[in-house]
Amino acid sequence: MLSIVPTPLGNLQDMTMRALDTLKSVDFVLCEDTRRTQILLTHFGISKPTIRYNENDDFSVRRCLDLLRSGKNCALVSDCGTPCISDPGWKLVRDAAKENLPITSLPGPSAAACALAGAGFTGGAFTFLGFLPRKPGKAAKLLSAAYALKHPVIVYESPYRVIKMLELIAKTLGEETPAVAAREISKVYEEWLRGNVCQIAAELKKRSKVQGEFVLVIGLPDTQQEEDDEPDFPY
Repeated sequence: MLSIVPTPLGNLQDMTMRALDTLKSVDFVLCEDTRRTQILLTHFGISKPTIRYNENDDFSVRRCLDLLRSGKNCALVSDCGTPCISDPGWKLVRDAAKENLPITSLPGPSAAACALAGAGFTGGAFTFLGFLPRKPGKAAKLLSAAYALKHPVIVYESPYRVIKMLELIAKTLGEETPAVAAREISKVYEEWLRGNVCQIAAELKKRSKVQGEFVLVIGLPDTQQEEDDEPDFPY
């Protein structure tokens, strides 16, 4: 059995009881970084063999797949959040599914879902783009196509590039584009910046140093948001 196990974004209290029970019961823990995962396991008093899973190494994928073929129970974790969502894991899940090996996915922490819930833009559809390409032209093309669907768009960004990304969004979608920048979700210095993309970029430019991982939720103008707030439920 392959169990996809989300881990806390930062606050260890976000670890679910089911996730802990799964980690205690498996034969191996497949992880993005064995050192970080070991810290998590030690904190909760769990002693299990860890194996580094490298998405870009075919040998690593095959090794983990062989464990599943042999009947071993394995938990797949990333450094934080849910594996396979802008984190390693999808290739192993894909290959295991092709061979009809048993797979289960546990609910748990997700930076994208957490940021969307706190943004206040919609309770319905959205488009998740993860980390955009480094080349501005490709990034702008993806942003334009996603925004044309008239749903909020979610992207991840590092502290080193977040201002440039906000400026790219302003140039591509308009300076008045509403947005929420969620920084360090669930951690000690969690922060939510709200306004249009230019206002948020200006606030970050005032700081001597920008720190922490960001989730940017790009909203629609108020008039479009109101039009899209009424989903057609079948009941």
